[in-house]
Amino acid sequence: MSSQTQFRDRDLLAVIGDEDSITGLLLAGIGHINDKQRKNFLVVDSKTQVSAIESAFEEFTERSDIAILLINQHIAEKIRPTVDKYQQAFPALLEIPSKDHPYDPSKDSILKRVQKLFGE
Repeated sequence: MSSQTQFRDRDLLAVIGDEDSITGLLLAGIGHINDKQRKNFLVVDSKTQVSAIESAFEEFTERSDIAILLINQHIAEKIRPTVDKYQQAFPALLEIPSKDHPYDPSKDSILKRVQKLFGE
């Protein structure tokens, strides 16, 4: 299978985020439930266990239909070792801010990797 064919079917965004972030993105039209009844999003609240977040992260990064995985940065902090270990090109991983937690570039694992490449 050529790399062109391999990435052609990646047409979904996946999101792991707080209720406000997920609601906004669902209203924007990213919600999808596939034929196996698997969603492309996980709503995380104070009761959500870290193991559930890690398992959603693993599922989303292994799916072949997801091009980009968005995760609220404060949620990524809860599974930071798993996020830091992830190095695949697809799905691309982006840490995003939430309403109550602003973006902190010093915590973003992807940005740290880019800075290391450029010797900063």
